[in-house]
Amino acid sequence: MPTTANDSSAHRPAADALTITAAVVEERGAPFQLTELDLDTQLRPDEVLVEVAATGVCQTDIHVRDQELPTPLPAVLGHEGAGIIRAIGTAVSTLAPGDHVVLSYQSCGQCTPCLTGYPAYCAQSFRLNFGGSRADGSTALHRGGTEVHGHFFGQSSFATYAIGSERNAVKVDSDLPLDLVAPLGCGLQTGAGAVLNSLKVAAGASIAIFGTGTVGLAAVMAAHAVGASPIIAVDINPERLTLAQEFGATHVINGGEEDVAARITEITGSGADYVLEVTGRPQMLGTAVDVLAPLGTAAQIGGAPAGARAAIDMNALLGGRTVRGIAQGDSIPQVFIPKLIEMYRAGRFPFDRLIRHYDLDQINEAVADALSGRVIKPVLRVLAEHTNPLPAN
Repeated sequence: MPTTANDSSAHRPAADALTITAAVVEERGAPFQLTELDLDTQLRPDEVLVEVAATGVCQTDIHVRDQELPTPLPAVLGHEGAGIIRAIGTAVSTLAPGDHVVLSYQSCGQCTPCLTGYPAYCAQSFRLNFGGSRADGSTALHRGGTEVHGHFFGQSSFATYAIGSERNAVKVDSDLPLDLVAPLGCGLQTGAGAVLNSLKVAAGASIAIFGTGTVGLAAVMAAHAVGASPIIAVDINPERLTLAQEFGATHVINGGEEDVAARITEITGSGADYVLEVTGRPQMLGTAVDVLAPLGTAAQIGGAPAGARAAIDMNALLGGRTVRGIAQGDSIPQVFIPKLIEMYRAGRFPFDRLIRHYDLDQINEAVADALSGRVIKPVLRVLAEHTNPLPAN
């Protein structure tokens, strides 16, 4: 099998194509359709070909399906993939065929944020993760000679095979179920990383977490692991608040029934040292600032609707308070994902309790369950009948 591409032109037809099954979004708001596509397996020097075993479903996939984020369609989405490497490009030195990997976000590796250890803030981040193509505008996905947008987060893992890169593929131990570790590449590392990497929450620090989906509950687990106290979880879903308590929240607040700001002030006295705003609702960021203790930090994690603006009490900032945004939990995937796995093995990060499994052809059911709140983290199992044998060398 060829492992490198000699022609880097933007719209070259696939030369050595592998027939794959992928869930394609054809137009805004349309259901995912399982479709046969051609995947060009002539890899660029830094790329890897991954046979996908499982992939998480994230709210970001749904936002793109509904065109709340401008990834061009038709497209293959999916950005929490896990699988087995089947081929590598000539420049890949840290991965080999047969390695089990988790796929994460893409970054260029050349800009100042990447070179200084902050790849989540890559100068090319939006183009590489949401552009629907490689950096040079090409795509490895085709249907009847027509391009289909892919390379979503450098992977497009709603498919039986995906092309990733050495930068966004993280080797994991082969004894770990791939349908367990798949969601570590985005939502879980974002929530846990916000606590452990971005804010570096210490034992005894107070933290409030607005929103208890995948990201928020990962943050609760991480805060509990480091001994933060109190840990206050805020949501309007009673079942998720109960789960937050099981994961270590010392207090829960139902925002549909209680005054969030008043309750946090009552619990903490002088306010929270940290507040994570995960809901993406502009008014909640204003509340996050209002309930901060002097010198406290409010962090926006959840994406908000395009153009959203939050009203903040400017005078509150004079108390040394900080407002910041966090992407991907400031995580370097090759460093942080293994750390989360170690925490899981030690019983300190029980994220498996968030997962419900679906087959790939149940993707629309999985999306509906995520939107309704019935399921926190859907993970698609890519079954054998959806795969095709690799072409011979």
